Amino acid sequence: MAAGRPLGRQFGWLWAAYAVSTFGTRLAFDAFPLLAITVLHAGPAEVSALAATGLAVGAAAAVPLGPWVEFRRKRPVMVAMDLIRFGALMSIPAAYALGRLGFVQLLIVSVVVAAADITFTTASGACLKALVPPENLLVANGRLESTTWTATVLGPPLGGAAIGLFGPVMTVMADAVSYMLSAMGIRAIGGREPRPARTGARGRLRVGDLLEGWRYILAHPALRPLFFNTILVSGLIMATSPVLAVLMLGDLGFAPWQYGLAFAAPCVGGLIGSRLARPLVARFGQHRVMLTAGTLRACWLLGLAFVRPGTAGLVLVIAVEFGLITSMGVFNPVYATYRLEQTATDRVARTLSAWSITSKLTVAALTALWGLLAGLTGPRTAIAIAGLLILATPLLLPRHDDMSGRQPEGVGSRT
Repeated sequence: MAAGRPLGRQFGWLWAAYAVSTFGTRLAFDAFPLLAITVLHAGPAEVSALAATGLAVGAAAAVPLGPWVEFRRKRPVMVAMDLIRFGALMSIPAAYALGRLGFVQLLIVSVVVAAADITFTTASGACLKALVPPENLLVANGRLESTTWTATVLGPPLGGAAIGLFGPVMTVMADAVSYMLSAMGIRAIGGREPRPARTGARGRLRVGDLLEGWRYILAHPALRPLFFNTILVSGLIMATSPVLAVLMLGDLGFAPWQYGLAFAAPCVGGLIGSRLARPLVARFGQHRVMLTAGTLRACWLLGLAFVRPGTAGLVLVIAVEFGLITSMGVFNPVYATYRLEQTATDRVARTLSAWSITSKLTVAALTALWGLLAGLTGPRTAIAIAGLLILATPLLLPRHDDMSGRQPEGVGSRT
């Protein structure tokens, strides 16, 4: 990859818009759970319900919003979604200043922001493809990916420090402002964007297309076990996140900056793992690396059930998260490549749509369920149960190097 290859002024503005909004989002890492816990004194069930609602709405919104974006100019859609997110998030510091902030408002704002996130992401992928020549797409995506990891490492600890210095709504306000700046960057791209031509049944996404994706996955001998494995692993990991927030910030008394540091520092492992994936595959083979890394990523979650107060507990969380994220950093690009290779060329879109919708719904359902479980048994027990269950998920990984469904290189899309 030619890391220094110039991609033009238009991509530069898109990249700048992406960078500022991504950093704003990471600065506000877990802002809603933090507000619910520290300001509204919400319990595990309420915090988990707050986290699950946005995911559930995101999955539901994937069907009608996809075709709506497809037949419209993408940059105006992106600007509109940035402004919607700005307005929704700014309502929180306004309500807080007036002493009117409540849990219902947090819930509504999370729904609005989640729906706008999905719409923006859908439009931004098409926008990037239109701005950057095909031979430079890998370079552009690499720069966006590196920006994501950089923001993930720096944002949460800075956000935690901002909460300690300026109050719990400061990071929400910063996140809102980042979307306004993102909208300005997208507007600065300039040039004329042609209106997409309508084809087919007025661009509407048919339910049958999504059902066909699930039918294809469940009938495929390699994709079926991988589908259940990734869905369950991501669901169990994400379901414990709000529960762990309650445990660390509530029961164990960690400061917000410590909580942010515990999840920011280990993200360096994601950079390391993603850089190791390609040489490991070259040396040991795709299937062996996927099976090994997929097994290793299931071995860490249980360790979070043993976190204790103080420095030792913080170090334990960082170590466990580092091992988990490094394993995922290796697994994710290998699994994504394997999935595209095993998917027929004319089924990629439907397959990935079905995969994404199932993942979001599963995460939402398990997050809500684990909130209830934590309310009944306590956060530590709920995390331990998730850690024990995830140990069984490697049994769902493809056991054989079945490459019969391999497609020519270049088929598929960035996931």
